[in-house]
Amino acid sequence: MRALSLIGALSVALFLARPAIAAPFAFITNQLADTVSVIDTATRQVVKTLAVPGKPAGVAVAPDGRVYISAPEARRIVVLDVAALSPCCSFPTSDGALGITVTTDGRFLYVADWYADTVTEYATDTLTKTREIHVGRSPSGLVVSPDDRWLYVANREDDSISKIDRTLWRVAATVKVGGHPFGIALNRLGDRLYTANVTSDDVSVVATRAMQEIRRTAVKSMPYALTLAQHDSRLLVTNQGDDTVSVIETDTGRVLRHIEIGEKPEGIDTAADDRHVYVANWFDNTVSILDAKALRVVATLSTGDGSRAFGRFIAPDPPRSR
Repeated sequence: MRALSLIGALSVALFLARPAIAAPFAFITNQLADTVSVIDTATRQVVKTLAVPGKPAGVAVAPDGRVYISAPEARRIVVLDVAALSPCCSFPTSDGALGITVTTDGRFLYVADWYADTVTEYATDTLTKTREIHVGRSPSGLVVSPDDRWLYVANREDDSISKIDRTLWRVAATVKVGGHPFGIALNRLGDRLYTANVTSDDVSVVATRAMQEIRRTAVKSMPYALTLAQHDSRLLVTNQGDDTVSVIETDTGRVLRHIEIGEKPEGIDTAADDRHVYVANWFDNTVSILDAKALRVVATLSTGDGSRAFGRFIAPDPPRSR
């Protein structure tokens, strides 16, 4: 990581001042290989593999195209320069840093500390820590509301979701969900939050205004992460223990299909077309591409050892179309 720090000292100012360059890339952390695979979603090809030491795990692609990678073993967040497709710089965090997310305006990055039971805020213009808050035990998945007012965090060991008021910087509410929530997703209106509950093998639906669980849907073994597609009409959930992705109709909570996929699927995200969904398969060292409309696998790409990609790893490009 010393090399990354030296690069950061020389180039961070230029990087932060330069306009972001949009590109249809997916960034897949390969935790056991200490690399990040860059996939061009237009051609469905791995176009580059970046060395990122420190067991890279979490990913957050900001709306301005900047990419943040949590590297817990190195106790750092690595920033990728999308224009050059290379690491630009890095800044210190902790060995418990896993889940990360950014605000919709790209101004702030949030990092969940698995060991300290905290969420830390960093200003992306300076890459410095601005404030910290205590939440439940073992925070993991994070997501910010569309208006940037609220920050939601899954507290795995507390079986709960916390809602943080970003203006007042306090926990406004906490709701119990299924067993060991990990990945979370929020719809575009910001009124429905979905959680993948690892040990109860189900998905919770939370009404965010009242912070009440309103539905729970059984899926397959060890659901890990989830994403929405097709104008939020379908929720896709990776099942680690079953090598499948469950597709849920969000209006009814009905499971439409369990799609067989690679071994131990983990991270999942939806491409800008709102139809094709990318899934990182930890044991297969691959990424599967699903058609969320046709409900089938359309391609499989080789990536790296221990493909994880926890978080939003594809650059957003709204509005999406069918």
